[in-house]
Amino acid sequence: MVRGDSHYGRPEAMAWCESNRIGYIFSLGGNKVLLARVTDLAEQAALGRIDGEAGKVRRYGEFHYAAKSWKKTERRVIARVEASAQGTDSRFIVTNLRGLPGTLYEKIYCHRGQMENLIKAHKLHLASDRTSCSSATANQFRLLIHTAAYWLIHTLRGLAPKTSFWRDAQFDTIRMNLIKIAARVTEMVTRIKVALPSSYPHQESLALLDPAASG
Repeated sequence: MVRGDSHYGRPEAMAWCESNRIGYIFSLGGNKVLLARVTDLAEQAALGRIDGEAGKVRRYGEFHYAAKSWKKTERRVIARVEASAQGTDSRFIVTNLRGLPGTLYEKIYCHRGQMENLIKAHKLHLASDRTSCSSATANQFRLLIHTAAYWLIHTLRGLAPKTSFWRDAQFDTIRMNLIKIAARVTEMVTRIKVALPSSYPHQESLALLDPAASG
């Protein structure tokens, strides 16, 4: 499945997904035609708020629509209309997925934010955008190494207890406090001993993540 905001919702992308039987869900920029299609929905949301239904009232609807750039290809459009103290706000998504409009919008489309956060962690916290090599193959290998580091830190964070600070810590916090630390390494006959400084502030946390570290 492919999902993204309106910048990714190009007709070429949708046509490619359809020809390859891949599900997609993209944001769709509002225009006069789309807004005219949800006039009744906006009135329902506004009336629901007047009736004291909630501070914010949402209504969902769907219809088929063909933008000029879509070459007369009609696609399924889902509308989300929200009435609040600030007024009425209408959002649209285009999709080829099956399901109820509200479920697709809230459970599928809106969860793209978490996906964007993961990409942000990959790029900013692990500096995966450092692809300055002259060779494309070398840059691809660097990206592969960054991805391996991402998997390592993601796995390490998952080992932390659910109530632990580290379970929700950002990747750069884990990297600087649990990985990038000074240590004395002693190679023995049957094992390798790693000694941490006595002043290291996260000894207990490291021991929770790796019981061998406490030995």
